[in-house]
Amino acid sequence: MADYTKAAELPTETRAGVRDLILVLADTKRLLGMRFGNWILGAPELEAGIACASMAQDEWGHARLLYSLLKDFGDDVDRLEHGREADAYRNMAALDSEPQSWPALVAVNALVDAGLTIQLESHAASSYVPLRQRVQKLIEEEAFHSAHGVAWLRRIATAGPDAQAAMRAAIEAVTPAVLHWFGPDSARATALRNDGIADATGSDLRVRFLNRVQPLLDLTGAKPAAQLDFSSFDEASRRTQGTAPDPNTIRQIRGDKNRAFLMD
Repeated sequence: MADYTKAAELPTETRAGVRDLILVLADTKRLLGMRFGNWILGAPELEAGIACASMAQDEWGHARLLYSLLKDFGDDVDRLEHGREADAYRNMAALDSEPQSWPALVAVNALVDAGLTIQLESHAASSYVPLRQRVQKLIEEEAFHSAHGVAWLRRIATAGPDAQAAMRAAIEAVTPAVLHWFGPDSARATALRNDGIADATGSDLRVRFLNRVQPLLDLTGAKPAAQLDFSSFDEASRRTQGTAPDPNTIRQIRGDKNRAFLMD
């Protein structure tokens, strides 16, 4: 299969799908970084807070690497990073609001990171060379994040009945959003696979994800969503139509209070 070194070389129908995919990944990583960052001082141990700081830095770095790819598609990257309102963001819905407890943050850490890794792995041999070149670095750094999330999840799940119940509830709140995010086996997803951008469509990615996290589900007795509804699913944003992240989070991400002090 041919390699594509520039966006202009991609088949016309595939080009929009690749652009949307990159923006979805970048926005998801940006929101995930914010969720980690907001727990730097709220983590139950100093070491966990330091880990949150490190993971936040990684995720924001990953987001910027991905946003930079969109220049090749004609996007204004500065506007994407600093000029959009909440309803224009394309992050995974599991990150729309701030986790309200440490188990909720751990579920995000273990499951959202796992979902992102599964998606990135599907592009490890991508025919779109700029994406392929960046994916391996991102996967390597995600390994640390996943290890941190899994370790904490196991620790909470084995700390007693109340802790296990809290962890189970957190997992069951996050898992459906991750499964939904992979999307349906649509014509667009099939085209991305057939053109070598990805090696799988939504249903295969869900199987890979569930196989990876099944030991964590078993540990807590959590049950994944039995059925997913894609009737209002927007493939470009990988979100249910009409939903958006918390606007205050986006104002924080943009740095609205302090942008007046920036100098060119």
